[in-house]
Amino acid sequence: MKVLVVDDSGVMRKIIARSLGACGVTDVLEAGDGREGMEVFSSEEFDLVITDWNMPEMTGLELLKAIRSSGSTVPVIMVTTEGEKEKVVEAIQAGVTDYLCKPFEQDELRDKLDKYVAV
Repeated sequence: MKVLVVDDSGVMRKIIARSLGACGVTDVLEAGDGREGMEVFSSEEFDLVITDWNMPEMTGLELLKAIRSSGSTVPVIMVTTEGEKEKVVEAIQAGVTDYLCKPFEQDELRDKLDKYVAV
């Protein structure tokens, strides 16, 4: 299983990668913003994308829209502090697969992985 983690916080990328590793996922690529994330996404095949919402250059929502407009149906999980109803609806309309609110527990991430991909 290959996962792309997109977050402008290097610390958060490492936390997510470490949590994925504890869930048995070792093939993890990282990107520091949505623009870089789309470049990496376009160059490789992924089983899952985990992205932050608020990032410079290209937000997670813009990344999600770009992924969906490319024709991809890969599961995309938004990891964010953006929990307002309007934001959730906007992401659902754009094709987000699921949400994970910061801060999250490793078990929550494992539950999402179990729902959308075979680990």
